Amino acid sequence: MDTNIFFGPLWEGSWTYIKTVVDAAREPVLILDKEFHVLAANKPFYQTFRVEPKDTEGKLVYKLGNGQWNIPALQKLLQDILPKHTFFKGFEVIHEFPVIGRKVILLNARQIHFKEEAKTVPFQPIILLAMEDITEMVAVAEQLARQTKSS
Repeated sequence: MDTNIFFGPLWEGSWTYIKTVVDAAREPVLILDKEFHVLAANKPFYQTFRVEPKDTEGKLVYKLGNGQWNIPALQKLLQDILPKHTFFKGFEVIHEFPVIGRKVILLNARQIHFKEEAKTVPFQPIILLAMEDITEMVAVAEQLARQTKSS
């Protein structure tokens, strides 16, 4: 995706920095524009959800896949980030995803902030949405609880 349409040429260095940090993350991460379209995703996102960039970048986050991210509570949380300067951590999503099956995922999101002196240049605010797949951890906890209950 051509990020210059969002940031202009002056933001090229910042965008490169942001993408490098996101690409280094082991967890799936999305970068969203102010209208919640996907500007970029990292390799772990594509691997985890078994999707392609052409089916992700530029798309509204709520319409990704079969609409699995179209969750009213998530929409409310994301919509509050920019105008209310909020963030969230640990929002749990349980969903039966196509191809990969049932997943339990914790979501964290916040606005990416820039230095005060950089704010003199017009830019589009962006949101970082990070995901942690805790499916296996939840399964182990549920199994332990069943074993404890039956003992």
